[in-house]
Amino acid sequence: MKAPVNKVIPFSSVDGPGNRTAVFLQGCNFDCKYCHNPETRNMCCGCGECVKHCPTGALSADGGSIRYNPAVCCMCDTCIKTCPYGSSPRIRNMDAEEVFREVSRQIPYIRGITVSGGECMLRPGFLRELFEKCRNTGLQTLADSNGSVLFSGYPELLRVTDGVMLDIKAFQPEDHCNVTGTDNEAVLDNAVFLAERGKLAEIRTVVVPELFDAAGTVRAAARLLSPYLRRAPIRYRIITYRPFGVREEYRHYRIPDSRRMEALAGIAEEEGFRDIVIV
Repeated sequence: MKAPVNKVIPFSSVDGPGNRTAVFLQGCNFDCKYCHNPETRNMCCGCGECVKHCPTGALSADGGSIRYNPAVCCMCDTCIKTCPYGSSPRIRNMDAEEVFREVSRQIPYIRGITVSGGECMLRPGFLRELFEKCRNTGLQTLADSNGSVLFSGYPELLRVTDGVMLDIKAFQPEDHCNVTGTDNEAVLDNAVFLAERGKLAEIRTVVVPELFDAAGTVRAAARLLSPYLRRAPIRYRIITYRPFGVREEYRHYRIPDSRRMEALAGIAEEEGFRDIVIV
């Protein structure tokens, strides 16, 4: 079972606790206006636009698809900047064993692995195979998810998943639809389901002042989940919107100031959260 891998970061200190290897899969079913990795949203359609702009010849057209040669790639991101479809040609279709071999190069210098995206839960079978291999070597396993796919449907995956970092992008359905293009019924169901089982390691909200009700989202999300803090700790990571990497048409949003961010953290604390991080 293979999955499209966008990139593997050997050492990361921002994708979960401790030093970790982070694996980013290609493809997402949300279309977040503030997405900081918009090139991970869609699959390459083989249009060839990137090939003619690649300065090192790392890309070539091959029967309607794009062939990528990482050996000559200079990682200038020209292909990503010129892609008209929100994708990247620098994708490797890898099975769990191939990804695990890359991860295992960092042992014993990492605490665990985090699989992100795109949306990692669009490949639940691949994720389960990879996590099983990691668990067998003592590595902690985390899934970084937008919550659109119900974890309740994948008990074998949940068995080998130590925790889930879940995005709660907006609490009210209309706000969530404005941010992502879809509703959040599954997201909130996942939040409760995972919290009940002690598998919800972290929830995260990116604060974009003009886009949705951030204060209402933080209060409602914290209130929904605070009863489960007795089961296992849950971190609330409240993230400052920044325009870096965001699509040009969405870079006009204001960056929230520190006073606003601290006030949001105060709301989460009022609702019972103690592990709150402002980024």
